[in-house]
Parts: sequence; C-alpha cells; structure tokens
Amino acid sequence: MMQADGNVKRTAPAGAGARAAIASAELPALTANAMMTEPRRCAWAQDDPLMRTYHDTEWGVAQHDARMLWEMLMLEGFQAGLSWITVLRKREALRAAFRGFDPRQVARFSEHDIERLMADTGIIRARAKIAATIRGAALYCAMEAAGEGFDDYCWSFTGGQVIRGDGHSRVASTPLSERIAADMKKRSFKFVGPTIVYAWMQAVGIVDDHAHDCFRRSWP
Repeated sequence: MMQADGNVKRTAPAGAGARAAIASAELPALTANAMMTEPRRCAWAQDDPLMRTYHDTEWGVAQHDARMLWEMLMLEGFQAGLSWITVLRKREALRAAFRGFDPRQVARFSEHDIERLMADTGIIRARAKIAATIRGAALYCAMEAAGEGFDDYCWSFTGGQVIRGDGHSRVASTPLSERIAADMKKRSFKFVGPTIVYAWMQAVGIVDDHAHDCFRRSWP
C-alpha cells in the first residue's frame, strides 16, 4: 500500500497476529513438556544413563522380596572400596556368576567355585567378598530354616515402616544403621558396616532419601 510520502507500508499477513499470540501462549506448555521429558533427579543420578535408570526404577523403592533384599545386601558388600557405578556395570555378570543370587545355590558353592569366580574377569574379583557372599547365602538359608524370613528380619528394625529423610541432609550412617550392622555382624554376615548397611537401606527403600526436589521422592 502506497502512503502519501511515497513509502510503502508493509502490513503483516492476515492472521499473523493471532498466530503470534497463540505461539506465545504455548511457550509455557512447551517449557513444561521439556521439563517433563527430563525430570529433576537426585544429584548423584544426573550424569550416567545406567545410574539414571537405577535411580528412576529401583533406588528407594520399598523392597519386600526376601531374595532381592539379600542380593542387594551382597551387592552393597561388593561395593566396599569401590563406586556403585562399578557394581552396576558388573551386576549382570555377578548375577550370572552367582546363579542369579539364589541363596540356596550359592550356599553350596565350594572352593572350586571360588577359584572359578576368581578367574571370571567380568565380576569384582575379591576373594574376601566372594567368600562373604557364600557365607551370607548359608546364613540366609539358616534363618529361613529356623522360620525367620529375611524380609521380616530386614523390616523388623523399622516396624515395617519406611523412614523418610528430610530431602536435604546427606549422611553416611545413622544410629539405626549402626544397630542393624551390629546385629548382622553378630549373625556372622561380613561387609556389613554401618555405612554399607545405610547405603543398602536407601537402596531397598527402608529409607526414602530422595532429594526434596527429586521427582521420585514419596512425600508422606
């Protein structure tokens, strides 16, 4: 359109203003969707994909399967002196080597099995930890034979209730983990110090220690 001064006045295409308004209104929704696709997690689970999956699907979920509770206790023992990501990366190899962490099978392992495991490059080859796992399997079976289920034993310390952290504090052990560790040691379990026991409590959901802003946190 020609103006009086000879300049051309450029007009926006029909409907452009409406489309701009709609696009502007959609921005918050798009931002929200982007946030939903990558939720906020505990800081330790931010970077590694394997850690993220473990955090999102396992860590802190209340576990009541007796065998799985025992497996996780043994895996926490394998972590001693190492990082948890090392255990996660070797977990499937450890499961295969220890017959799916079936306590009844592991309890029957012999010296020959120990040597077999020490030669397995796919697992954490620590003789003391291997021996502790075999011993732990025998203890599990003995408790079961005496009518004491491992699930009942593990949850007896909290009366079957989940302990919920405040979402801010970060501790390596607690008076309760010290008490559980002392009881486990009295029963002859190995690699069950208060720090390992507390990490296990967090892993199996006896303690909910997800960060206050983590999407997996279960509020009371």
